[in-house]
Amino acid sequence: MHKLSRLASALLLGALISLPAAAQKAASGTLATVNGVAIPQTIANAFVAEQKAQGAPDTPELKNAVREELIRRELLVQEAKKLNLDKQPDVSAQADLARQAIFIRAFVQDFVKKHPISDQDLKAAYDKLKTQMGNTEYKLRHILVEQEDEAKTIIANLKKGAKFEELAKQSKDPGSKDKGGDLGWNSTASYVKPFGDAVGSLSKGKYTETPVKTDFGYHVILLEDSRPLTVPPFDQIKPQLTQRLQQEQIQKYVNDLRAKAKVQ
Repeated sequence: MHKLSRLASALLLGALISLPAAAQKAASGTLATVNGVAIPQTIANAFVAEQKAQGAPDTPELKNAVREELIRRELLVQEAKKLNLDKQPDVSAQADLARQAIFIRAFVQDFVKKHPISDQDLKAAYDKLKTQMGNTEYKLRHILVEQEDEAKTIIANLKKGAKFEELAKQSKDPGSKDKGGDLGWNSTASYVKPFGDAVGSLSKGKYTETPVKTDFGYHVILLEDSRPLTVPPFDQIKPQLTQRLQQEQIQKYVNDLRAKAKVQ
């Protein structure tokens, strides 16, 4: 029995499988024929390549498992077509979206390959990042509300001795309200400018006595602590910088296409 754990997570029918060797060699260009419908070998090759990219070993067991999986998929597709599910508009639209995603992924991979990010650009991005992040990071809590008057009421209650953590339960920020408004440690560059500017003006243990307006609403911010910030070494964050610059390249390309496109 051969357990193909890597493949199992991708298999449509789930569960680990073990299979005997194929009884006979498939016809040239065809993996198998199911009820008269041919499954091209190219589909199997793509499936195997995907599993290998995820770390699965290239073994006869893998190829046999892929063959059996594609046969099972074809059987289910045939059953779906018998029910005319392929003619339902929503199903057809989902199939078109999946096809689009495949082409887009192929384009992005090709674009990234043809437009490598230079070390010079990466180092420039690293220097810019260090400047943006500054030399200090802050441990913050905040309360986000929709109206300025709500924020003013919260500030008034804080002045009366109310606990910030308790007042944070009314915050509109789902990520922090249940944690007493805790935002953890971050540099001011992690926040939108009005928020970051307000943080930079606070001293330890103080909160903003005027509501801070951003696109999200009105904030009351508490600075709990601060400490020196050390930016990770260039080599450590080079992969993340590369990915970010690649994304920016692609976004610029798409924006240029959109600007030139004739859309009616």
